[in-house]
Amino acid sequence: MITVPSEYRQLPTAEDLPDSDETPVDNELQNDIPNMLLNLLRLIWGDRQDWFWGVDMGVYYEPNIQEPEKSKVIVPDGFLALGVPRCTDERGRLSYVLWQEQVIPILALEVISKKYNGEYDQKLRQYQDLGILYYAIYNLASGRRGLYKKHESLEIYKLIDGKYQLLPSVTLLQEGSKVVWMPEIGLGLGCERSNRDHWEREWLYWYDRDNVRYLTAEERAAQASLAQLQAEAIAAQQRAIAEQERQQKEKLANYLKSIGVDPDAI
Repeated sequence: MITVPSEYRQLPTAEDLPDSDETPVDNELQNDIPNMLLNLLRLIWGDRQDWFWGVDMGVYYEPNIQEPEKSKVIVPDGFLALGVPRCTDERGRLSYVLWQEQVIPILALEVISKKYNGEYDQKLRQYQDLGILYYAIYNLASGRRGLYKKHESLEIYKLIDGKYQLLPSVTLLQEGSKVVWMPEIGLGLGCERSNRDHWEREWLYWYDRDNVRYLTAEERAAQASLAQLQAEAIAAQQRAIAEQERQQKEKLANYLKSIGVDPDAI
């Protein structure tokens, strides 16, 4: 867990600390997946201001007074903190500094890259020691030979009695789709195949308590457009039926008049 010695009087701030480890990602999914989850949260929790989702941002957990740049940091591909301001100032957060925020992230996400970086051991122990409740690992190489063979594409661990335990997932009707519900967050995290920006593959999504996936902005727009088209089609059909009935009534009235019967008298 995090401990800040009581004799420290002047702790480094985010301005004193490096805001990037300058390590490039080695595949675009390390950016796409966390950012997709962020954009979904903006839709799901649009009216909330008590959360923050960081993407490729340093989480500083142990300060170095003499040399702030040597303060201990870990950089998840994505992480969620609850109970903190969603926005700070005009620049936003440069990094997530635990001795300033006073809130440990509740979820950390790692997207395994081409080069293994200790996600199943070293990083797992680091997040465990930090006290992060949930740790999610998305594995691009799931099922292949070697290190990744026995791991699922998405594994979520929960801190129970100080140790991470792998949580069971719920398999949905969609082939290969799995979800893990996280009650402390009020969301499920899962994966399923879908088409995003003309890229057909497995993506990570947030789910509600009934394991229903939250739609992206594009999907919501498409759904709204389809609903509008359906409403317009129904309205057009109703107008056509009304016009047909009007014509039938007019035809009947003309016939009655032709045989000397006043249609208004009937």
